[in-house]
Amino acid sequence: MDGMTTTSRMTTIKGVLFDFSGTLLRIESPESWLRAALTATGTEMDEAEIAVRAAELDRAGALPGGTSPARLPAELAALWEIRDRDARHHRAVYTGLARQVALPQPELYDVLYDRHMTAEAWHPYPDAAEVLAELHRRGLRIGVLSNIGWDLRPVLRAHGLDRHLDSCVLSYEHGIQKPDPQLFALACRELGLPPSTVLMVGDDRRADGGATALGCAFLPVDHLPVDLRPDGLRPVLDVVG
Repeated sequence: MDGMTTTSRMTTIKGVLFDFSGTLLRIESPESWLRAALTATGTEMDEAEIAVRAAELDRAGALPGGTSPARLPAELAALWEIRDRDARHHRAVYTGLARQVALPQPELYDVLYDRHMTAEAWHPYPDAAEVLAELHRRGLRIGVLSNIGWDLRPVLRAHGLDRHLDSCVLSYEHGIQKPDPQLFALACRELGLPPSTVLMVGDDRRADGGATALGCAFLPVDHLPVDLRPDGLRPVLDVVG
């Protein structure tokens, strides 16, 4: 992980904004995702085919929070760029990507999309709750700032990660997505803090790192499976002091 970048290292940090996917929580594996949808629809598929179709869905980039498409279909390219600005765009692009893969039942595409919005589909990083609790104990303001096309608040509540949050700013609710400085400015206002006193933590150096244009500090984390990143958020505690 690269070190913190900031336009003002001497400023005291009074608030922290966290990205959601790949930062506080990680989406389940494509195979787990597909199995859940098969179970929900009562669809049978043999083990070998499950593995093949899950891999195809992964390459297609059909799982929100998962890997980006290996090849973006031309008809979805424009929608992909603005997917996090509107809930309808988000559903349309991801179900469209999933439909690049042949599945036995047509309803599976919408069931797959719906599955990814459930708490069961997301796994918190091992140190997420601990870091949020310690930041709260130290008196810092804490928020979530996410490029997303659906309401993630129920997922945070289900995993007990909402109890120390002061704000939650979601791109689709404002029609703006990171790295647009307007979204970072809005998130800082929600915390009641000037950008120079806010640290942005996220796994996307372009989107999340855009916070530095507004004067925020930025701490990158690695987008890894939860079992491979047990303490990736703890450096936040060292940065805020």
